[in-house]
Amino acid sequence: MLTARQQEIWQYLAEYVDDHGYPPTVREIGDAVGLASPSTVHAHLANLERAGLLHRDPTKPRAIELVGRRKAVADEHSRQTTPTLPLVGRIAAGAPLLAEETIEDRVAVPEPLGRGADFLLRVSGESMIEAGILDGDIVVVSRQPDARDGDIVVALVGDDESADEATVKTFRRDPGGRVRLQPENSALQPLYPDHVQILGKVTGVFRSLQ
Repeated sequence: MLTARQQEIWQYLAEYVDDHGYPPTVREIGDAVGLASPSTVHAHLANLERAGLLHRDPTKPRAIELVGRRKAVADEHSRQTTPTLPLVGRIAAGAPLLAEETIEDRVAVPEPLGRGADFLLRVSGESMIEAGILDGDIVVVSRQPDARDGDIVVALVGDDESADEATVKTFRRDPGGRVRLQPENSALQPLYPDHVQILGKVTGVFRSLQ
């Protein structure tokens, strides 16, 4: 399934080829969809290639062959009929969680996985592998300011209220009342941060198998 950004790039490629008879350059693609970084454009093109929608020759500047128009049309129909959730990038303390500048993309999340959810977050690292959450997975999160013992949460942690390190961990409260953020990886130690701001509860997870 294509993300909104990938669909936008795909549509631009198809329209450009129809109009000109040859594909655009990476710079032209970036200018058209508002991406200043060529590496970001290359990453989206690589995802489209893995999805079987195009083929690239890295030795040539315009060597992009569109090979999957039927699949793209099907994915666009699916995206239009499936609710989307914002994929949040870097989370900072004090900033609105779903402010425009924090949203990297919008991703279609089918029911029931997306039911009651508010945002998505890409996981970095292997601290939750024993809970089935792997590096690069996208977790589905329902916003809430607190958690019950055993909930998997997204939280900002640090020494004080300026904490801006987002983490995905299992929420635990020790007998003395101290909050413990427990990794689900037997090789790692739990976190006992001085400040914890719960952003939401993880309600689901999905990954690309490409």
